Amino acid sequence: MKIAKITTYRPEQPATLIFVEVETNNGLIGLGETWFGAETVEAEIHGRLSQSLLGQDACKITRLTRDTRPYVGACGTGAEMRASSAIEIALWDLAGKRFQAPLVELLGGSVRAGIPVYNTCAGQDYVSNSSDVRPDNFGQETGEKFEDLKAFMERPVELAESLLAMGISSMKIWPFDFASGARDGEDISGPDLKRALEPFEAIRAALGDRMALKAELHGLWSLTAALKICRALEPLAPDWVEDPVRMDRPDQLAELVAQTDCPIAGGETLGGVGQVQGLLASGIQYPIVDVTWGGGIEFAREAAALAGAKGRPIAFHDCSGPVTLAVSTHLAHALPLVREQEITRAFYTHVYPRLVHGLPSLKNGALMLSDAPGHGVKLTTALRSHPRTKVRLSAKS
Repeated sequence: MKIAKITTYRPEQPATLIFVEVETNNGLIGLGETWFGAETVEAEIHGRLSQSLLGQDACKITRLTRDTRPYVGACGTGAEMRASSAIEIALWDLAGKRFQAPLVELLGGSVRAGIPVYNTCAGQDYVSNSSDVRPDNFGQETGEKFEDLKAFMERPVELAESLLAMGISSMKIWPFDFASGARDGEDISGPDLKRALEPFEAIRAALGDRMALKAELHGLWSLTAALKICRALEPLAPDWVEDPVRMDRPDQLAELVAQTDCPIAGGETLGGVGQVQGLLASGIQYPIVDVTWGGGIEFAREAAALAGAKGRPIAFHDCSGPVTLAVSTHLAHALPLVREQEITRAFYTHVYPRLVHGLPSLKNGALMLSDAPGHGVKLTTALRSHPRTKVRLSAKS
């Protein structure tokens, strides 16, 4: 089963996504994906990786993944690692189709009927134009359902109640990003801190402990500012505080973990098991990895094993794309130490269906898998044929 073609698809919207199909000489197609820097990833796939992959045996996932890694000293989640992650996932999808088995079966089988979700409260246009995770790229209200970012700022209790009605009892919000101090992250003012706490306080007052509350800080803050925010959140008992400082600074992370009662989560911007080891050494309670950024499925399994050896759960990031969600869901079903899966319901209901078929089904606050081979997700004809979808092909001559 030799790799004959590699095709990438960059949709007009979200402009941050890129899909890659790896096709074999017997007509099987595996689908991968990654997010951010899509044009750079496209160039990496067709300029460097295709030379290593075309004509090779698609069954040799581990060897091919090693061959697609950048220079041995490179790590993190740069374009090279994201491109390699997308290819690795496509190869696993091919393996599932070759054996006519869902990905979860190749990973050892499911340990649960469904994985509970928590909702990252973004709207459907959230961070869809560029990789700048700042308020001017948080998207505009569309008038459709699930504009959850606007809702957590203006109608937090109504938002929480609508999630509970869907069976979702955990949510993540990031009102601290709107503080004037978030631009340089050195400090947050008293009035801005008070305003940012209001959605958490309102939900707690109305719903008590019925809704688990997660705070996202997007790695924007200095250690001093992050500690101030965490201490202000402590009386509200957040489920976790995510990416409170730059996550490539494990020494600062360790200081923060030691000085706050808030559980700390994060790590999605890190790649490779070495960086995960550093993350765990900080004492973080909830390590997070991104399957399509950090190295692919085997990386995610290795990260989970490291977390398990430390007696900690692991979480998989998805505020990005449908393949990421599908693959993360298969992993979450296969790994007992995963307690929940991130989802953005605005993406799930309004964005992903334009791009793909075959998403895991969401029922009563949990994601369920089908029996489709591989990860189960396929690109829509509308995406493939859209005149503004950028398509690029590399083929074995």
